[in-house]
Amino acid sequence: MPVQLSRRSTLTRNTAWMLLGQALKLIIQALYFTVIARCLGVQNYGAFVGVVGLVGILSPFGTLGSGYLLIKNVARDRDQFGEKWGRALSTTFLSSSILFGVVILISRFMLPSTIPLRLVMFIAGADLFGLSITGICGQAFIAFERMSWTAAINVMLSTIRLAAAAILAAFYHSPSVLQWGKVYFGSTIVVALVAMLLVAARLGAPSFSLWRTSAEAREGLYFSVGQSAQTIYNDIDKTMLARLGTLEATGIYGAAYRLIDVSFAPVASLLAAAYPNMFRAGTGGISGTLEYARPLMLRALGYASFVSIALLASAGIVPYILGGEYRLTVEAIRWLAILPTLRVVHYFLSDALAGAGHQGLRTSIHVGAAVFNVLINLWIIPAYSWRGAAWSSIASDALLVCGMSAAVVVLCHRSQTGTAETKVFGVSAQA
Repeated sequence: MPVQLSRRSTLTRNTAWMLLGQALKLIIQALYFTVIARCLGVQNYGAFVGVVGLVGILSPFGTLGSGYLLIKNVARDRDQFGEKWGRALSTTFLSSSILFGVVILISRFMLPSTIPLRLVMFIAGADLFGLSITGICGQAFIAFERMSWTAAINVMLSTIRLAAAAILAAFYHSPSVLQWGKVYFGSTIVVALVAMLLVAARLGAPSFSLWRTSAEAREGLYFSVGQSAQTIYNDIDKTMLARLGTLEATGIYGAAYRLIDVSFAPVASLLAAAYPNMFRAGTGGISGTLEYARPLMLRALGYASFVSIALLASAGIVPYILGGEYRLTVEAIRWLAILPTLRVVHYFLSDALAGAGHQGLRTSIHVGAAVFNVLINLWIIPAYSWRGAAWSSIASDALLVCGMSAAVVVLCHRSQTGTAETKVFGVSAQA
């Protein structure tokens, strides 16, 4: 009982830190998003989010899952930190260097020719190196359940980007997307360097090594594939819109999707705070992670339902904030308002599977949803533009809910070893 109370207290404190950080981050990001969307205009903003979507597909392979392995291993044995952090940094530098070249090569086929190659280079450098390293630094603090520092790193990233955007807008009335790309790259790299210094000062120096056991390499690859699949069904539609549709449509849809992502941030904070405990609960199998996740998911569902209603009611004010070019974003937001609720269910079930050691199954479901999303977008985007992209996003998240739920039910049935029935999130399933 004392251990359970201690863990609940730690989770509450860490969630509070993450929520505080996210609250500050949300305010800063709202200002940052408004400044960039207004000064770039819908077409340039569409070019930017199209490139970000393409880079995002490959960026998870830049770390090869080393950040998640860092959390898993250090949550169970803190003495492994120096080795695991050093391995994460080494892996990221090597893998991201290779992927940088890959992104440059495929960008000519995946993006319209009107998007400058230098923009792709700036964004790829920022996200493959800077954002990946910043994320690993945040995960290092998560592994020690010191979320106040993770929150500080997240706020720092948003603050520096806001400052960079404000400086750009102050010097240029209508900056080009390439000018923003340079500022985006510079600000992200600065944050990555500061974050590395923070981790070294607070947690210890890294011990650099690239060696991994085959089991660890396989699990890291599962994390990367799963994260990349998440990026595909979340962001590939923006890249495909830029290629198969217009940059204006990409800007409209990208702005709406950005607001959906911002609204989900508090739930993301809770998921991050709960992640180390999910692996500890996973020592008891899938039933252990489900028991831990159930009350958290129910609270998150209450929040997501409120947010969905709020998005439907307040979407009309967006053009007054971003400008008349974004008037169709109102309709896009109302179509996408259901996503936070769907995401709560499949994100919690996904983490429950990972915590219980079923990373391969979890990844397979994510890949299936990603393939479905790409295939349906090939038809629906040319036919219905950004509306088609919105419909495919809803369908993909609904498919994930069904897939994760089915996997959990099947695993619970298989884990029965003498009990007459298993309770899955409050629903009895006969053996």
